[in-house]
Amino acid sequence: MTEIRFFGKTDTGLKRPNNEDAFLVRPDKGLCALADGMGGAAAGEIASQVFVETALEVFSENDEPPERKTRELIEDTFRLANRRILDNVNTNPHHQGMGCTAELVAFDHRWFFLGHVGDSRTYLLRNGYLRRLTRDHSLIQQQVDEGLLTPLEARRHPLRNVILRAVGVGEKLSVDIIQGEGRTGDVFLLCSDGLTDMVEDRVIEEVLLSTLELPQKAERLTTLAKSAGGYDNITVILCEIISNL
Repeated sequence: MTEIRFFGKTDTGLKRPNNEDAFLVRPDKGLCALADGMGGAAAGEIASQVFVETALEVFSENDEPPERKTRELIEDTFRLANRRILDNVNTNPHHQGMGCTAELVAFDHRWFFLGHVGDSRTYLLRNGYLRRLTRDHSLIQQQVDEGLLTPLEARRHPLRNVILRAVGVGEKLSVDIIQGEGRTGDVFLLCSDGLTDMVEDRVIEEVLLSTLELPQKAERLTTLAKSAGGYDNITVILCEIISNL
Protein backbone atom coordinates (compact mmCIF):
# COMPACT_ATOMS: atom_id res chain seq x y z
CA MET A 1 0.00 0.00 0.00
CA THR A 2 1.30 3.44 -0.93
CA GLU A 3 1.16 6.20 1.69
CA ILE A 4 2.01 9.73 0.58
CA ARG A 5 2.15 12.95 2.58
CA PHE A 6 1.30 16.21 0.75
CA PHE A 7 1.65 19.90 1.51
CA GLY A 8 1.26 23.00 -0.66
CA LYS A 9 1.43 26.76 -0.22
CA THR A 10 1.50 29.88 -2.34
CA ASP A 11 2.73 33.41 -1.63
CA THR A 12 2.30 36.61 -3.62
CA GLY A 13 5.94 37.60 -3.04
CA LEU A 14 7.17 41.11 -2.48
CA LYS A 15 6.79 42.84 -5.85
CA ARG A 16 3.62 41.61 -7.57
CA PRO A 17 0.25 43.23 -6.75
CA ASN A 18 -1.61 39.93 -7.10
CA ASN A 19 -0.99 36.19 -7.16
CA GLU A 20 -1.34 34.55 -10.59
CA ASP A 21 -0.27 31.13 -9.30
CA ALA A 22 -2.78 28.43 -8.38
CA PHE A 23 -2.31 24.99 -6.89
CA LEU A 24 -4.22 21.86 -6.00
CA VAL A 25 -3.39 19.19 -3.42
CA ARG A 26 -5.73 16.20 -3.14
CA PRO A 27 -4.22 13.37 -1.08
CA ASP A 28 -7.45 11.37 -1.46
CA LYS A 29 -6.84 11.18 -5.20
CA GLY A 30 -3.04 10.99 -5.08
CA LEU A 31 -3.04 14.20 -7.10
CA CYS A 32 -1.33 17.58 -7.03
CA ALA A 33 -1.11 20.34 -9.62
CA LEU A 34 0.43 23.77 -9.97
CA ALA A 35 -0.07 26.51 -12.55
CA ASP A 36 1.67 29.86 -13.03
CA GLY A 37 -0.52 32.31 -14.90
CA MET A 38 0.69 34.72 -17.55
CA GLY A 39 -1.00 37.50 -19.45
CA GLY A 40 -1.24 40.15 -16.79
CA ALA A 41 -3.75 41.20 -14.17
CA ALA A 42 -6.83 38.99 -13.82
CA ALA A 43 -6.20 37.02 -17.01
CA GLY A 44 -3.22 35.16 -15.59
CA GLU A 45 -5.13 34.31 -12.45
CA ILE A 46 -7.99 32.94 -14.54
CA ALA A 47 -5.74 30.75 -16.68
CA SER A 48 -3.99 29.15 -13.71
CA GLN A 49 -7.30 28.58 -11.91
CA VAL A 50 -8.79 27.00 -15.03
CA PHE A 51 -5.95 24.50 -15.11
CA VAL A 52 -6.16 23.32 -11.50
CA GLU A 53 -9.97 23.17 -11.62
CA THR A 54 -9.79 21.13 -14.81
CA ALA A 55 -7.31 18.73 -13.23
CA LEU A 56 -9.63 18.09 -10.30
CA GLU A 57 -12.63 17.69 -12.61
CA VAL A 58 -10.94 15.20 -14.94
CA PHE A 59 -9.58 13.04 -12.13
CA SER A 60 -12.84 13.22 -10.14
CA GLU A 61 -14.95 12.08 -13.07
CA ASN A 62 -12.93 8.89 -13.39
CA ASP A 63 -13.27 7.43 -9.90
CA GLU A 64 -15.66 4.69 -11.01
CA PRO A 65 -14.62 1.63 -13.03
CA PRO A 66 -13.58 0.99 -15.66
CA GLU A 67 -10.47 2.85 -14.58
CA ARG A 68 -8.69 4.89 -17.20
CA LYS A 69 -4.94 5.02 -17.44
CA THR A 70 -3.41 7.84 -15.44
CA ARG A 71 -1.35 8.98 -18.38
CA GLU A 72 -4.52 9.48 -20.43
CA LEU A 73 -6.10 11.50 -17.62
CA ILE A 74 -3.08 13.81 -17.57
CA GLU A 75 -3.27 14.26 -21.34
CA ASP A 76 -7.00 14.99 -21.07
CA THR A 77 -6.39 17.57 -18.34
CA PHE A 78 -3.92 19.56 -20.41
CA ARG A 79 -6.00 19.26 -23.57
CA LEU A 80 -9.23 20.38 -21.90
CA ALA A 81 -7.58 23.20 -19.94
CA ASN A 82 -5.93 24.43 -23.14
CA ARG A 83 -9.31 24.47 -24.89
CA ARG A 84 -11.06 26.26 -22.03
CA ILE A 85 -8.44 29.01 -21.83
CA LEU A 86 -8.64 29.57 -25.58
CA ASP A 87 -12.43 29.71 -25.35
CA ASN A 88 -12.16 32.28 -22.57
CA VAL A 89 -10.03 34.50 -24.79
CA ASN A 90 -12.53 34.17 -27.63
CA THR A 91 -15.30 35.27 -25.29
CA ASN A 92 -13.19 37.96 -23.61
CA PRO A 93 -10.81 39.50 -26.19
CA HIS A 94 -9.24 41.71 -23.51
CA HIS A 95 -7.77 38.50 -22.05
CA GLN A 96 -5.68 38.00 -25.20
CA GLY A 97 -2.25 36.65 -24.25
CA MET A 98 -3.40 34.75 -21.18
CA GLY A 99 -2.07 31.28 -20.50
CA CYS A 100 -0.17 29.35 -17.87
CA THR A 101 2.70 27.02 -17.24
CA ALA A 102 1.64 23.85 -15.46
CA GLU A 103 2.83 20.84 -13.48
CA LEU A 104 0.64 17.86 -12.60
CA VAL A 105 1.73 14.81 -10.62
CA ALA A 106 -0.53 11.81 -10.07
CA PHE A 107 0.36 8.71 -8.06
CA ASP A 108 -1.08 5.36 -9.11
CA HIS A 109 -0.13 2.52 -6.76
CA ARG A 110 3.68 2.24 -6.98
CA TRP A 111 3.99 4.63 -9.93
CA PHE A 112 4.12 8.37 -10.40
CA PHE A 113 3.05 10.23 -13.55
CA LEU A 114 4.13 13.80 -14.28
CA GLY A 115 2.75 16.21 -16.88
CA HIS A 116 4.77 19.35 -17.61
CA VAL A 117 4.45 22.45 -19.80
CA GLY A 118 6.44 25.69 -19.41
CA ASP A 119 9.08 26.77 -16.92
CA SER A 120 7.53 25.72 -13.65
CA ARG A 121 9.45 22.69 -12.43
CA THR A 122 9.22 19.33 -10.72
CA TYR A 123 12.16 17.92 -8.77
CA LEU A 124 12.75 14.56 -7.11
CA LEU A 125 14.84 14.13 -3.96
CA ARG A 126 16.00 10.51 -3.79
CA ASN A 127 18.84 8.95 -1.79
CA GLY A 128 20.06 12.37 -0.65
CA TYR A 129 20.29 13.83 -4.16
CA LEU A 130 18.01 16.40 -5.79
CA ARG A 131 17.28 15.86 -9.48
CA ARG A 132 15.18 18.01 -11.80
CA LEU A 133 12.69 15.85 -13.66
CA THR A 134 11.49 18.56 -16.04
CA ARG A 135 13.13 20.64 -18.74
CA ASP A 136 12.12 24.30 -19.06
CA HIS A 137 10.26 25.15 -22.24
CA SER A 138 12.01 28.49 -22.51
CA LEU A 139 14.23 30.41 -24.90
CA ILE A 140 17.10 30.45 -22.44
CA GLN A 141 16.92 26.70 -21.74
CA GLN A 142 17.07 26.15 -25.49
CA GLN A 143 20.23 28.27 -25.67
CA VAL A 144 21.76 26.34 -22.77
CA ASP A 145 20.98 23.07 -24.57
CA GLU A 146 22.68 24.43 -27.69
CA GLY A 147 25.76 25.44 -25.71
CA LEU A 148 25.22 29.17 -26.29
CA LEU A 149 24.83 29.94 -22.59
CA THR A 150 26.10 28.39 -19.38
CA PRO A 151 23.60 27.54 -16.63
CA LEU A 152 25.05 30.39 -14.56
CA GLU A 153 24.59 32.88 -17.41
CA ALA A 154 21.05 31.61 -17.90
CA ARG A 155 20.09 32.41 -14.30
CA ARG A 156 20.84 36.11 -14.81
CA HIS A 157 19.79 36.51 -18.43
CA PRO A 158 17.19 39.26 -19.07
CA LEU A 159 15.22 36.94 -21.40
CA ARG A 160 15.05 34.03 -18.97
CA ASN A 161 11.26 34.32 -18.68
CA VAL A 162 10.52 34.02 -22.41
CA ILE A 163 8.38 30.87 -22.61
CA LEU A 164 8.22 28.70 -25.73
CA ARG A 165 5.36 26.46 -24.61
CA ALA A 166 2.37 27.20 -22.38
CA VAL A 167 -1.20 26.06 -21.78
CA GLY A 168 -3.82 28.17 -23.57
CA VAL A 169 -1.76 30.00 -26.17
CA GLY A 170 -2.30 27.80 -29.22
CA GLU A 171 -4.62 25.17 -30.66
CA LYS A 172 -1.99 22.45 -30.43
CA LEU A 173 -0.19 21.70 -27.18
CA SER A 174 2.68 19.28 -26.68
CA VAL A 175 2.91 17.94 -23.12
CA ASP A 176 5.97 16.30 -21.59
CA ILE A 177 4.85 13.22 -19.66
CA ILE A 178 7.29 11.42 -17.40
CA GLN A 179 6.59 8.31 -15.38
CA GLY A 180 8.53 6.17 -12.99
CA GLU A 181 8.34 3.97 -9.94
CA GLY A 182 8.15 5.80 -6.65
CA ARG A 183 10.28 4.68 -3.72
CA THR A 184 9.82 5.01 0.00
CA GLY A 185 11.52 8.24 1.11
CA ASP A 186 11.12 10.02 -2.24
CA VAL A 187 10.22 13.70 -1.98
CA PHE A 188 8.73 15.48 -4.99
CA LEU A 189 8.87 19.26 -5.26
CA LEU A 190 6.59 21.11 -7.68
CA CYS A 191 7.29 24.84 -7.85
CA SER A 192 6.76 27.98 -9.89
CA ASP A 193 9.71 29.99 -11.18
CA GLY A 194 9.18 32.43 -8.33
CA LEU A 195 11.19 29.93 -6.30
CA THR A 196 13.77 28.71 -8.79
CA ASP A 197 14.63 32.18 -10.15
CA MET A 198 15.52 33.24 -6.62
CA VAL A 199 16.93 30.12 -4.96
CA GLU A 200 19.65 27.86 -6.36
CA ASP A 201 19.08 24.12 -6.64
CA ARG A 202 21.81 23.34 -4.11
CA VAL A 203 20.05 25.47 -1.49
CA ILE A 204 16.70 23.84 -2.29
CA GLU A 205 18.39 20.47 -1.83
CA GLU A 206 19.73 21.51 1.59
CA VAL A 207 16.25 22.50 2.75
CA LEU A 208 14.67 19.27 1.51
CA LEU A 209 17.38 17.23 3.22
CA SER A 210 16.76 18.95 6.55
CA THR A 211 14.80 17.34 9.39
CA LEU A 212 11.96 19.87 9.06
CA GLU A 213 8.44 18.65 8.40
CA LEU A 214 6.91 19.33 4.98
CA PRO A 215 5.03 22.52 6.03
CA GLN A 216 8.19 23.97 7.55
CA LYS A 217 10.23 23.05 4.46
CA ALA A 218 7.71 24.80 2.22
CA GLU A 219 7.76 27.84 4.48
CA ARG A 220 11.56 27.88 4.51
CA LEU A 221 11.77 27.75 0.69
CA THR A 222 9.24 30.57 0.41
CA THR A 223 11.16 32.69 2.92
CA LEU A 224 14.41 32.15 1.03
CA ALA A 225 12.79 33.27 -2.24
CA LYS A 226 11.43 36.40 -0.59
CA SER A 227 14.75 37.14 1.11
CA ALA A 228 16.40 37.01 -2.33
CA GLY A 229 13.99 39.62 -3.68
CA GLY A 230 10.62 37.90 -3.99
CA TYR A 231 10.11 39.35 -7.47
CA ASP A 232 7.43 36.85 -8.49
CA ASN A 233 4.68 34.76 -6.95
CA ILE A 234 6.04 31.71 -5.15
CA THR A 235 4.25 28.37 -5.06
CA VAL A 236 5.60 25.16 -3.54
CA ILE A 237 4.07 21.67 -3.37
CA LEU A 238 5.85 18.85 -1.55
CA CYS A 239 4.92 15.15 -1.77
CA GLU A 240 6.73 12.58 0.35
CA ILE A 241 6.28 8.84 -0.13
CA ILE A 242 6.08 7.39 3.39
CA SER A 243 5.67 3.80 2.23
CA ASN A 244 5.35 2.15 -1.17
CA LEU A 245 4.79 -1.54 -0.56
